[in-house]
Amino acid sequence: MGPLRASLVPNRPFRLDLTVDALRRVPGNVVDVVTPDGTYVRALNHAGAVNVVEVRQTGDDALDVRISGEGASAQLPTVAAMLGTEVDLREWYERTERFPWLERLANELRGVKPPRYPEFWEALCHGIVFQQLSIAAAASTMQRFVERFSSPIRHGAISLHPFPRPETIAEAHEDAFQSIGLSRMKVSYLRSAASAVLTRAIDPCAIERLPSAEAITELRTVRGIGAWSAAVVLLRGFGRLDVFPPTDSGVSRSIKLLSSNPAVDEHDVLAGLDGVRGMLYFHLLLGSLRGLN
Repeated sequence: MGPLRASLVPNRPFRLDLTVDALRRVPGNVVDVVTPDGTYVRALNHAGAVNVVEVRQTGDDALDVRISGEGASAQLPTVAAMLGTEVDLREWYERTERFPWLERLANELRGVKPPRYPEFWEALCHGIVFQQLSIAAAASTMQRFVERFSSPIRHGAISLHPFPRPETIAEAHEDAFQSIGLSRMKVSYLRSAASAVLTRAIDPCAIERLPSAEAITELRTVRGIGAWSAAVVLLRGFGRLDVFPPTDSGVSRSIKLLSSNPAVDEHDVLAGLDGVRGMLYFHLLLGSLRGLN
């Protein structure tokens, strides 16, 4: 049987390049790959097998999706969720009008949707690895983590790394982590997260049903998941736009830089954005990466 071919019609406006950049964080991401012609390619784990997903934007309102491997049709909703194709951002664009600098940034990045990781486990890993590190440092560590614990597969001329499985991390000897650059504490956090996922001590379906404040409390029962990481997991893993990772000096600097206003108060901005404040996270990320100040 050949690959599944399908078309997704995103809620407009939509730009695949911006959305994938927000998902990847850095160009060197070895899990989420973009080819020279702009095709997004990813190997997705599914029921003990691997599917390869290819997505191209063919117009303002169409995405061409190609999924190879057994059970490919089951991955189509995952792809739609990962790329935020069904998310309606009218409230976001309306609320940015209160802040001229942010309205300009939103217009520059018009079409970016809130991307999501395909699995709860992957969101937990990112929430742990990116704690208290710069994006560049954390992304380098995550790359080494993926390359150490995931066997690459070839897809044409591309080498793809499926995200490491929780079973692999739970069973790995501590020596296996030495060359990655993770602290012993973060290694213990990752192993605790793997155990929580495998034993279903924490259930993503249950998290999905909870209001965000209660979901954050539940996520924090996982060792190593604090307030910042829980917010990142909800935003990047569940698409909760009503959460924003607790502000830190990096967020404050980005807002001041992108607004060209050293007196801007990020708390006022977050309050004004209310239930779509999570979109600010992606705009600060892309704005900083693209030098849009």
